[in-house]
Amino acid sequence: MSAEASISGQFASAGAHDPAHRRLALGFLNLAHGLDHFVMLIYPVVAIELQAVYGKSYAALIALSTASFVSFGLFSLPAGWLGDRWSRRNMMVAFYIGCGASLLGAAFAPSLYALGCALFALGMFAAIYHPVGTAMVVETATATQRGRTMAFNGVCGNFGVSLAAGVTAALTAAFSWRGAFLVPGLICIVTGLIYLWLTPDDGKHAVKRSAPADVTLPTSTAAIMAGLFILVAISAGLVFNTISVALPKIVDERVGGGISLVEVGGLTTAIFLCGALAQITVGRLVERFPLHVLIAISAVMQFVGVVWTAYAAGAWLLFALAFAMASIYGQITLNDLVIARYTADAWRGRVYAVRYFLTFMVSGVAVSMIAFLYGRGGFDLVLGATAFIALGFLVAVLAIAFLANSVEKVRIIQPAE
Repeated sequence: MSAEASISGQFASAGAHDPAHRRLALGFLNLAHGLDHFVMLIYPVVAIELQAVYGKSYAALIALSTASFVSFGLFSLPAGWLGDRWSRRNMMVAFYIGCGASLLGAAFAPSLYALGCALFALGMFAAIYHPVGTAMVVETATATQRGRTMAFNGVCGNFGVSLAAGVTAALTAAFSWRGAFLVPGLICIVTGLIYLWLTPDDGKHAVKRSAPADVTLPTSTAAIMAGLFILVAISAGLVFNTISVALPKIVDERVGGGISLVEVGGLTTAIFLCGALAQITVGRLVERFPLHVLIAISAVMQFVGVVWTAYAAGAWLLFALAFAMASIYGQITLNDLVIARYTADAWRGRVYAVRYFLTFMVSGVAVSMIAFLYGRGGFDLVLGATAFIALGFLVAVLAIAFLANSVEKVRIIQPAE
């Protein structure tokens, strides 16, 4: 029995460094990132169709997804802990199978109450990816290509967001709103079974993670940056989720011309794809420029993009949303890279868990904020509030960039001493 355990542990450890195994592992992680964002954004599109089915307002229906987004953030904490202490691979199996089962529950929900319960379960299982999957990507990527690997993983997540609106609209048109949940649910379950079959368990490897951080921070600096990252996570989560959830309705209402649901989905997809292009660019830029400089620039761009969106309409609105989305997704990748640079591998899952706990917990607040503000002032009020939050994000990021710049200067000077 001990010999078998030893061989299994050696296989998992050796496999992690094998190029073929690395490509396979990253392939599943990239697909999981895409599916994670895709499944969480099915309902915001379906909600538009449910207005006619149940005769309820958009504000009332979109509020139904609050529990889903709250669980998406809440359960990231135990997911990160289990990934670090038990098995990241097994947690990813639970992600695939759990998301699939939850989607099937939503597809066959007999009432809005049952649909809300299924969405809550979906958020719980979808919460696994970011703390666990992101830590696995950092662990699996080679040190020299971490930037572009993380960026490509971000692009895959962005593709999930981008395709959610268009594919969901098409599935709804072809099979009703229930089909929009059923098809991706089956895909998740089948993929999870294949992943379980092809990848080795890493339970033995989990207790041996001891790689130090790329850059060690002084205790006082680490404490200040941790506090600032809390502000960044909260404000970034509000901006990201408000724009992402409301985007189909913003396009539907403010572009004009009485466009169809399928056209709304197509335009929304095109806007989200601008974020993918930004992440590809970021993956190259991090190999040439300091991370703290890039994240400061992205914060400025995000603020400008949200303000522009608040005042734009018609065709100009599409350009404003594309600019805002590019900056939003660019800073997400940069945030993950900054955390990876200053955090040891043994703690990355838990640090990412805290980050995404805050980011996605406020997604429930974002949904409630959309429902509350939209009912009182439309998207003028929603986007105005989002711009104010983006300003808070900008201030916090500039402070982090200043501290990081001081640490990196000392790190460059010390070898010469």
